[in-house]
Formats: sequence, C-alpha cells, structure tokens
Amino acid sequence: MKLKSIFSNSFGILLSRITGLGRNTLLAMTLGASGYSDMFFVAFKLANMFRRIFAEGAFTQAFMPSFVDAKQKGVFATAIFLRFMLFIVAISLLVTIFPESVTKLLAWNWSSEKIAQTAPFTAINFWYLDLIFIVTFLGTLLQYREHFITTAVSTALLNLSMIAALYFYMNESPSTILYALSFSVLIGGLLQVVSHLFVLKHLNLHRLLIGGWKYRKQKDVTQAKKRFSKLFVPSVWGNSAPQFASYLDTFLASFLITGSISYLFYANLLFQLPLGLIAIATASALFPAISKALSRGDEADAYKNLAQAFWLLAFLLSISAIGGIIFAEPIIWLLFEYGAFTSSMRVETAHVLAMYMIGLLPYGLAKLFSMFLYASHRHKKAAKIATIALVVNIFFSLILMQNMGAMGLALAGSIGGWTLFLLTIKEVGFSKLITILKNRKLIYLIIVVILSLLLFLFLNNLLMQWIR
Repeated sequence: MKLKSIFSNSFGILLSRITGLGRNTLLAMTLGASGYSDMFFVAFKLANMFRRIFAEGAFTQAFMPSFVDAKQKGVFATAIFLRFMLFIVAISLLVTIFPESVTKLLAWNWSSEKIAQTAPFTAINFWYLDLIFIVTFLGTLLQYREHFITTAVSTALLNLSMIAALYFYMNESPSTILYALSFSVLIGGLLQVVSHLFVLKHLNLHRLLIGGWKYRKQKDVTQAKKRFSKLFVPSVWGNSAPQFASYLDTFLASFLITGSISYLFYANLLFQLPLGLIAIATASALFPAISKALSRGDEADAYKNLAQAFWLLAFLLSISAIGGIIFAEPIIWLLFEYGAFTSSMRVETAHVLAMYMIGLLPYGLAKLFSMFLYASHRHKKAAKIATIALVVNIFFSLILMQNMGAMGLALAGSIGGWTLFLLTIKEVGFSKLITILKNRKLIYLIIVVILSLLLFLFLNNLLMQWIR
C-alpha cells in the first residue's frame, strides 16, 4: 500500500473539504436553510449528479483499466475524450434550452413560480459539467502516473471562487447572490482546468495527447474502444444508483417542510468529509496500482494492498462515525449556526447528520471493495449490486420519511450503504474478508471503538452544557 499516494491525496481532499466547509458556512450565514438556499442546491445538484456519474465515477473506473491495457495509449485517450466531450456539450445545450423542464425533475412538488425562478441557475450551473469532465480526464492521466494531489486540491479553487462571490455579494438581494454563485461555479471550473493543464505539461503528458491527436487516423484502437464501451455502460449504471438516491432524497424532501433539502445538504456535506478524506482518497490512490497488478496477473500484491487499506479505513471510519453521531449538534453549531442559520435549524440538521453517519463505515468499505471489482473488470457485478442497494434505499425512504422526515431519508441511505457493503463483500468473497479479519488488529479495533465511545460521550456532555 502506497501511503505517500494516499496521504497526498488525503491532504488535497482535506484542503478542498476545509474550503468547502468555509464556503458552506458563509452560504449558511447568507441564506440559512431557506427557500433561496434550496433553489441553489437544486440548481447545483444536477451538474454535480451528472459529474459523479459520467466524470468522476463511471469514466474513471472504465477508463483506467482500459488505458492500462491499451497499446496505443495516446490515440485511445484522444478518441475517448473527443467522443465524451461532444456528448456532454450536447447535453449542456439541451439543459440551457429547456431549463424549467429539467429543474422540475429535481423539485417536482415546487410551484411553477419557484421552478421558473430556479431554472436560470440550473442552466448556468450545468455547464460546470463540461469543465469538470476535462478536469477528470486530465486527472485520470495524472493518476496513471500516480500523481493525485493536483486533482484533490483543485476543488479548493472552486470553493474559493464561490467564497469570493459570497463575500462580495452577501449584502445584495438573494437573486443577485444566486447569480453570483452560479457564475463563480464556472470560474472555479476554469481554474481547475488550467491547474491540470499546467501539471500535465510539467509531467510531459501533453506529448501523449499531442501524439494521440497526430496519429488518431493511423493507429487502430478499435479493440481498446470496444473494451472501454463494454466497461463504461455498466459503470454508468452502477454509479447512477447512488446519484439517483441523492436525487431521490432531494425530490422526496421537496414534499417535506421548507428547509428539508438544506438540512440534507449540510448534513451530507459533513458526511462526505470523512468519506472523501479517508475512503475515497484511499480507494483512488490504490486504484491504479491494483489495476496494474491485476493486469500483470499479480493477485497476491493486489490482495495485500486491499488488506492493508481495509484496516486503515476500519480504524479511521469507525472513530469518525462515532464522533459524527455523538458530536452532531456541536459540529453543526460550530460550523453553521451564524446569521440566518438558527438553533432549530441546528437541531434538525444534527439529527440528519447522525442518521447519515450510521452508514459511514459500510459506505467507506464498500468503496474500497467496489474499487477492487472495477479493477478486475467486474463492472456488471458492481452495477447489479448498486441497483439492489438502491431499491432497498428507495423502499426504506418511502417508509421512514412518513414519520421521520429528512431524518428518515438519511437513515434509509445508511441502510442502503450496509446493503451495498454486504453484497460487495459477497462478490469479492467472504473468505477474503475472513482472512483479513483473522488478525490481532481486530482486537485493537474493538478496544479503540469502546474507548472512543466513552471519551466522546463524556466530552459531548460538557460541550452541550456550554452550547445550551
């Protein structure tokens, strides 16, 4: 396991998450958990959803194994980039032409007036997908060279752009603030592209793309493209499942009390912090190494990396989950309870956060083992598992939201996470998990969990007395 790659990736993600927290703290101070904040989150969510499906998720998982195996890497990379760029630009044009219809898909229960107000912001924000696809494509090439920090840090550029917009326009009308935020998203995306182009040139990877363009009509990459297409379609389906669940949360929350969408957004933001910093950083850093190991037939090295990463995630995610559940209210109070964000909003958001945190450990470990499935070209199996977990999520969302509101939606997501983990382990092989667990580290993990629980409960009592 390459700790240097994991830590550099984690550092970059940490910086991005810190600036993200700063961005959303300022956003909470400016708009609170209101109808206007709901409008922006809906407008921004669509681009984010497609970004994770096509760019950061399905594309990377299908492209990396295909790129590793491709003989004409430059020609293959250029051909795939052109194909996807044309498709994404076409989708963006459709969203720009029909923004109200697209917005209604995300907030079905909203009034026609509110849909019309949100539509322009949806159209502007969606163009971020085009920019972030370029970032993801270039970032995947950097990952092949085991360079992770640029992609991880680049999200901070987006956050800083949005922070600047909020700072300069926070005293303007809510509509002006939303326009400023939307255009700042595009500026941040451009900055991300530029940063990747700079590093790509520094590592001389630009020559690979130039050569790929030069020889694109002379080299045959038909087999490589077919292999990619075969992997990409199930990758899209598998990555669509969690994004559809996120869309479903927004859709169902629009039927609940005002602010429910914002409660889910702020809580999920904090849930994504340890998930991204620990689980996604580790899985992303190991993905190229495991893909290369499996490509050359060295399964022993691949499983060794998997086992080492498992214990790293088990310790860190367990502590994070316990802390997130116990310290939910103090965390929300510290980060968001300023300006328009009230104490009642803090309590509601804290309850949602606690429900999300129940699923942190299984989601994180599922990321790790799913990565192993993608590296071994078992994309269809991963897609099937994600679909079953989605059905479970939907079932419990419809039941739990009746009495628990936004909390129920978050808890349903955690139940889906446990389903995803168990089914993924079954596909990789329970015997592999049992082999990993036959280690004295399991005893240490149990001791750490118990001590953390006792310590966090004591500290939380002190903090809550101070807050109240």
